[in-house]
Amino acid sequence: MPGIDDSLPFIPLRIAVLTVSDTRSLDDDRSGATLAERLAKAGHRLADRAIAPDDVEAIRGRVRGWVADPAVDVVITTGGTGFTGRDVTPEAIEPLFDKRMEGFSAVFHRISYDKIGTSTIQSRATAGIAGTTFVFVLPGSPGACKDAWDGILAHQLDYRYRPCNFVEIMPRLDEHLKRGTPKA
Repeated sequence: MPGIDDSLPFIPLRIAVLTVSDTRSLDDDRSGATLAERLAKAGHRLADRAIAPDDVEAIRGRVRGWVADPAVDVVITTGGTGFTGRDVTPEAIEPLFDKRMEGFSAVFHRISYDKIGTSTIQSRATAGIAGTTFVFVLPGSPGACKDAWDGILAHQLDYRYRPCNFVEIMPRLDEHLKRGTPKA
């Protein structure tokens, strides 16, 4: 049965949150605030929080900067995953992925379906690994952020979660970057 193994230590991660919106500021960004509150309540650290306009280069630049920053373990974005002309977050971020996480989208949609039915197909939620950083691209509603955090991320970003979790594989994420380098 999956769950938390209380005999293991909790390992706090440094998580950056990006809200993609042309209309929000940090003062009225409910989705980013939802993620920041949940990650802090879980014991993680908010590494940074920002707003980016619905612009491919602005989004990609911010995420690329966090991926390059050794003080950021995880990036979570919210917003810009729909089908309108301004929704460009997946297009901005997916080219940064070294590896795609197909299962994230499938599980997110399964959880979302229970809450909003077939409307879940209007989201292009995605995830992947860029360098050694996990990147999750969520829809812009607070409800979708709650669903993703509570149903997936709270577990997978907790070292104590069994049978497996993302934290335990973090030390090995750079293996593809080291190919051809002699072992020490």
